[in-house]
Amino acid sequence: MDDILSLKDVHVHYGSSHIVQGISLDLERGILAIVGRNGMGKTTLVKSIMGIVPVTSGIIRLLGRRIENKKPYEVAQCGVGYVPQGRELFRSLSVDEHLRLARREGAEWNSRRVYDLFPNLYKLRNQRAVLLSGGQQQMLAIGRALVTNPSLLVMDEPSEGLDPIVLETVIRTCKDLIKGGISLLLIEQNLHAATSLAGELHVMVSGTIVQKIESERIMHDKKTQDQLLGVSVEAG
Repeated sequence: MDDILSLKDVHVHYGSSHIVQGISLDLERGILAIVGRNGMGKTTLVKSIMGIVPVTSGIIRLLGRRIENKKPYEVAQCGVGYVPQGRELFRSLSVDEHLRLARREGAEWNSRRVYDLFPNLYKLRNQRAVLLSGGQQQMLAIGRALVTNPSLLVMDEPSEGLDPIVLETVIRTCKDLIKGGISLLLIEQNLHAATSLAGELHVMVSGTIVQKIESERIMHDKKTQDQLLGVSVEAG
């Protein structure tokens, strides 16, 4: 069986700047987590997978099918759901309008199933997204990605701006989705979030994956945290 996601020697440039420098990784099923400081190229890597920024060279495969440099809507149609950093919701649209706009006809995931997953969203279904709290917006961003019926969910900094209680809700939701058969590519700075979900972390520094490290080890290795990551180990 093909890996859900496979990257081989992927390079991405912004003008003369070499942002992603030869990344190779494989996600068979389940979760793959990438951690690192700001400015290390994590978001650029995600955007290259989603077709938002072009790949200079290298191969990206989803279930064996090449998707590098496809248009974002084509990547979504191939089965990749995207939860972007900062959520990127439409200010003027309601919760329900977001879900109806993104849904795919006949998909396993629909608005009703998202509301079952996030009951608070159902109560706010007619509320404009701009009026939601940060946690509610994150739930909507996840729900919007789910109604595209993905086999892979790509999440960029989902813990950003969330208080510890809401973060635990997001972590539980991610665990449930993985148990339900959706694979997850997680980009994080928050070590608590990353280690709660993944048994192994890929550390990204200056556009490359420099190390894979067991979550249990890094949680008890303050020197490695400071040297490679400089990120928070605390919940929230």
